Amino acid sequence: MVTNVNNSWTALGDPTRRTIFELLVEHPRSVTELARALPVTRSAVSQHLKVLKEAGLVADTPDGKHRIYRVEPDGLAALRTELDRFWVKTLAAYKQAVEQPRKE
Repeated sequence: MVTNVNNSWTALGDPTRRTIFELLVEHPRSVTELARALPVTRSAVSQHLKVLKEAGLVADTPDGKHRIYRVEPDGLAALRTELDRFWVKTLAAYKQAVEQPRKE
C-alpha cells in the first residue's frame, strides 16, 4: 500500500480518528468493538476507519461477517519517518540559534 504522509497527518488531525488509531495501537478491533469504546455510532466509526485506511494507517481483514482493523505498520513507519525528519530540522535550527553569539 502506498502511504501519503500528508493524508496521514490530516487523518490524525481529527480527535475521534486519533482515538480510534490509539485503540487500534493497543490491539486489532472490529467496528463494533470500537463503537462500544466511543461516543459515536458504528456508521461514524466506519467512516473514520475509511479515512484512516485511505491514509494508509490502518488495514482490515475479514473475520466471518466482520472486518478486523489493525494498524498498518508501513503507514505508521512512513508517518514516523516524516516526524523524525521534522524533529531533525527543528533541533538543527535550535542548535544553530543557541550557538550564535549573543548581541549585547
